[in-house]
Amino acid sequence: MGLSELKNIEFNKLNLHEVKETIQHVIDTKTKNLHDALAELLLQKELLEKSIQKKHSELQEAKYAIFNEVESMIDKNDVQTLSKLHQAKLQSIDLFDILSETVEGAIITALEESKDSEAKNMIEEIIRELTFQTIKEGTLNTIRVRKILSTILHSSIDIAEASPNLSEDILDATLRGMRAGLFESIDRFKKRLAFMPLEAKHILIEDYDTIMEDLNQTDTLFLQVVQTQANESSLAIRKILLELNKKMHYDLEELIYISKETAQVMKERFSQLAKKAVKRADSALKSETAKEAKRMGIQAWGVAKTALSSAIKTAKSKIEPKE
Repeated sequence: MGLSELKNIEFNKLNLHEVKETIQHVIDTKTKNLHDALAELLLQKELLEKSIQKKHSELQEAKYAIFNEVESMIDKNDVQTLSKLHQAKLQSIDLFDILSETVEGAIITALEESKDSEAKNMIEEIIRELTFQTIKEGTLNTIRVRKILSTILHSSIDIAEASPNLSEDILDATLRGMRAGLFESIDRFKKRLAFMPLEAKHILIEDYDTIMEDLNQTDTLFLQVVQTQANESSLAIRKILLELNKKMHYDLEELIYISKETAQVMKERFSQLAKKAVKRADSALKSETAKEAKRMGIQAWGVAKTALSSAIKTAKSKIEPKE
């Protein structure tokens, strides 16, 4: 059935289901080529994403191999040089993909190699560094930060479960390290705002509202991550985490301050760009897609109005006495 044949159909005699089926048949016929082309592109996209992931893994493996090769050339007793190399490795490897295992290995090593009095401070410093290095690899958005914090805390909980005598120290140090790493990441973002390249500024403007919202709820995000992980843990761990979370309410002022300060810097720094973005949005409203969206909005209002009017008439007919 083509568009010309639609002229012979009496739409006023069709119910909603029949109207939908008739239109859908025409859509399927008229847009088959477009639909097939889109399906082909989506398939290509999937294959490309798999290829990207494969190359990403290969790149990671190559980085590991290079660092391991360099490490083998350094005297094992040269602690300072090895420390510099390992720090460089932390800053060069994409930690997000191996975060859970890295956190687990780091905490276990800290417990095994450090004196009891030093272990807690060591774990806090490790977690701070891992939190900071992982967050700074990508964008500062709620979903990504939540995933990073949750992964770190979950791995720490696994170690705490296996070390009941040290569980409170491990979890307390982990939360403090996470908070410090998040603070450092936001502070770094604030300092980089002034030197961001133009391309990054445009991305920032597009996500302006989201980033501003995220920056104004970092304390809530932090507390929610702890609460969620507590709910998924054993009773003993849950009790410790909830107590620490309660105390943490009073320790987040610094995080709240840097977040709001960064939001203010962003607001002042990009006010002009934001105005330009609004102008671009205004011109976009004149596009065909925007016009159609506006038409559909008006039509949706009409559907709701008709449905409400019909409902009122039906209700009236039921309660008004018949003559």
